[in-house]
Amino acid sequence: MRTSIATVCLSGTLDEKLVAASTAGFDGVEIFEPDLIASPHSPEDIRDRASALGLTLDLYQPFRDFEGVGPELLEQNLRRAAAKFALMNRLGIETMLLCSNVATARSGDEQLAAAQLRQLGDVAARFGVRVAYEALAWGRFVDSYEAAARIVRLADHPRIGLCLDSFHILSRGHNPEAIETIPAEKIFFVQMADAPLLSLDVLSWSRHHRLFPGEGGFDLGTFMAHLVRTGYDGPVSLEIFNDTFRQADPLATAIDARRSLRWLEHETAAALGAPAGGRAARMSTHNLPAVEPPADVNYVELRTGEVAELRRLLAQLGFRPHGEHRTKPVELWTHGAARVVLGAPESGRAQPTVAGIGLSVGDPSLALRRARQLFAPEVPRAEGEGDEPLVGVSAPDGSEVFFGAGRGAEPRWVGEFGAPDGDDAGMIERVDHLNLAQPWQHFDAAVLFFHSVLDLRTEASVEVAAPVGLVRSQVLHSPNEVLRIALNLVPSGAGEDAILPQHIAFATSDVLELARAARARGFRPLDIPSNYYDDIEARYQIDPALLDDLRELNVMYDRDEAGEFLHFYTHPIGTVFLEVVERRGGYAGYGALNAPVRLAAQYQHRRAGEGVLA
Repeated sequence: MRTSIATVCLSGTLDEKLVAASTAGFDGVEIFEPDLIASPHSPEDIRDRASALGLTLDLYQPFRDFEGVGPELLEQNLRRAAAKFALMNRLGIETMLLCSNVATARSGDEQLAAAQLRQLGDVAARFGVRVAYEALAWGRFVDSYEAAARIVRLADHPRIGLCLDSFHILSRGHNPEAIETIPAEKIFFVQMADAPLLSLDVLSWSRHHRLFPGEGGFDLGTFMAHLVRTGYDGPVSLEIFNDTFRQADPLATAIDARRSLRWLEHETAAALGAPAGGRAARMSTHNLPAVEPPADVNYVELRTGEVAELRRLLAQLGFRPHGEHRTKPVELWTHGAARVVLGAPESGRAQPTVAGIGLSVGDPSLALRRARQLFAPEVPRAEGEGDEPLVGVSAPDGSEVFFGAGRGAEPRWVGEFGAPDGDDAGMIERVDHLNLAQPWQHFDAAVLFFHSVLDLRTEASVEVAAPVGLVRSQVLHSPNEVLRIALNLVPSGAGEDAILPQHIAFATSDVLELARAARARGFRPLDIPSNYYDDIEARYQIDPALLDDLRELNVMYDRDEAGEFLHFYTHPIGTVFLEVVERRGGYAGYGALNAPVRLAAQYQHRRAGEGVLA
């Protein structure tokens, strides 16, 4: 698969965008006209710079509002096109993107549009270039790829073909199956974009909310399979209009973009099946190494300046200390199969509080190979004599994911710490889920990382009201439900008041008993207002004795058709807090209706600590 990216996807100057695309491993780029106009470099300099970076210049875009116009405006449009074609010759670009008319078209007559495109093709032929006609989802008369294909067929000109854009096709709900009826030689260019499934006018949706493949809700693997079956073998390019990407570091965005196309290649190969694509297929597509779901969450590593407070909290919840590692400045706490590695932040490194996750997998080397193919940077681990080998990669926010061998048994690395102090209380069973707050510039990248590298399934995202704004939450989980991760997007502009620490949720079979035992050790849970319990009493037909226990112990409650969910929270310690959950029956959620109450309680706790009346 030949990969390309539009410069509009990236922040920075045109040269910075070219460098980022090259460093990330793209084959080529599309030049977005405003980037060229704003550049102090000549077209020849840009052509030479791209060549020196190993990039082809694949497309010049966009050319707008050409077809369906009257004779006088057509002449102006042809003169305008000739000037752009001359510019493309200077850049060394052979293909121009022509968008369907949204502003100046007076007629929807497809014969007229085809005749005018034929004239445009004659001008393009003088310059040795091609025109790829794209149906915009909001085009005045041409808003579907099938209409654009009819016009191109009627134009019957070797210099006039199609550009297929997944967003314009899928956002309107058009069936991409008819792509297979288009001759490959008439598909001049392909642009790919994902997007969240929103109820929004399509123009605003397109301009602000496109995502890289794998970050949204479109079925792009099936889309690409239809394309590959035509015999198309040209560039597969990313054209992503996204407010966040245009503010983030261009290299980080470009690497994320390249990861998305490698994931898309895998999804395409899977959708094609065997033999890959049949006789017509010329584009190469390759599956990623298949990895089994993790057998368990081996450990969670916390890095915080409040180590002493977290020690006390873990002890109150029944965790046992093992002491420090024999060669590293971290300590181990365990309760059942839940393991917390605790240490201070590493100097000179920007680390989230949940600094690492360890997963037990069938074949760590295979998991690492998949991660490498998805451009996840490997994390070197200093190993002392006799230490168990672990391999790991970095997530977009700087946290680390390590893979170790093992299935259910206590991992060998536990022996690198001291013996546990005291008996296991036997009430916490394992890590239930992780809730990771993400900075604005890493949220979508984190979704793609966990979705592609760990092969996690995504659930529908939700928005939760908090005192500092709306919190967007995206849950991902392994097929066996062993690994559950909720990614939360910190509200933009929330500043210092944003109470979105990360947290670990531990599973127990009796949350009420555990809450009582913890209280006997001095534990104080997050205070839940009495109004909350009045509300759940009205909402559910709940046993009065159970309701009394919930009130007394500050335990929250949720219910669905499959079962019940009981859970309580600790107070935040710095940028982390803990949760203990009990799932009854087949309940698989996370108590989403309780999240606004929890967020408000944490906010009020912090404000009270600052001496502010909450």
